[in-house]
Amino acid sequence: MKPRDVFLAAIRAQPTPRPAVGSATSVVTTDLMQHVGVSFPDAHLDAEKMATLAAAGHTVLGFDNVMPLFSVWHESAALGCEVDWGDVSHMPAGRRPLRNTLSPDFAIPDDLPLRPPCAVPLKALRLLKQRLGNEVAVVGKIFGPWTLGYHVFGVEEFLIATLLDPAAVRDVMRRLMDVTVAFGNAQIEAGADALTLGDHCTRDLCSPEAYREFLLDLHAELHERLPCPLLLHICGDTADRIPFIRQTGIECFHFDSKVPTPTARELAGPRLALMGGTSNLDVIRSGTPESIAADVKAKIAAGINVIGPECAVPLDAPWRNLRTLVDECCKAAPRSNLT
Repeated sequence: MKPRDVFLAAIRAQPTPRPAVGSATSVVTTDLMQHVGVSFPDAHLDAEKMATLAAAGHTVLGFDNVMPLFSVWHESAALGCEVDWGDVSHMPAGRRPLRNTLSPDFAIPDDLPLRPPCAVPLKALRLLKQRLGNEVAVVGKIFGPWTLGYHVFGVEEFLIATLLDPAAVRDVMRRLMDVTVAFGNAQIEAGADALTLGDHCTRDLCSPEAYREFLLDLHAELHERLPCPLLLHICGDTADRIPFIRQTGIECFHFDSKVPTPTARELAGPRLALMGGTSNLDVIRSGTPESIAADVKAKIAAGINVIGPECAVPLDAPWRNLRTLVDECCKAAPRSNLT
């Protein structure tokens, strides 16, 4: 099996001859940018540079997938949010919300996928599909209506409205779903084999009751409307909502190390694939070869389908630790026996 086949089987919780290794989020580090010769912010804004840096996830690190959308801001920037695209040491950040008050009467541009913040990653996906698509999985990334609500209206305004005017929040998220679906379908057309669905509904910002009330049905709907496997990513301790995530039909959950690995596996059951769970701080950034090997062995023993970091890798992590993680996974079965 090629790396692409291993990854796509693993995210569907299907048998694989070795553990898949990959990530639904960014694996870019400052020293990887230096190694490749492509850096932020250019890699957010130039399709060729974005594709080159994303390809290093396989050509340098050895991951079974590549994913070129390194930030959380592309569709929000296309909507009109003002974004600081960062630099070699800083990820992008929004400068201010697009709207001051929560209301569903905002315009969604008909040409959203053609606007540069979306058009650049779409071109990068096409380049990656042409160059690596027969060998590795090409993964896109979209953000759900909860995260887009933060970006458009501001975190405080959005969260207060969930308490004071939940009907308005539902109306807003219904509108924002069109953004998620439009950008997702455009990425599939550009060659994405699967999509990361990021939604920042972590426990400290979204109770399990709020997840069930506001997001369960919408995430299930996204699974129905987007014709490819979805990799749902939610940061933080999500143990209280994994049982709800199982109900969405989403194929794979990318989980945080704040959820103990055996707990995540038990809550997910046999049909929801699990990815990640390796601590960025303790293992990816600060780990030794011995501690990385121990973490990989623990993940494999627990039945994690895709071994990899819990979230976007810190920029100050050493890329060689990511390569060590890959090498430890491959000891389960040499790559030469799988192609």
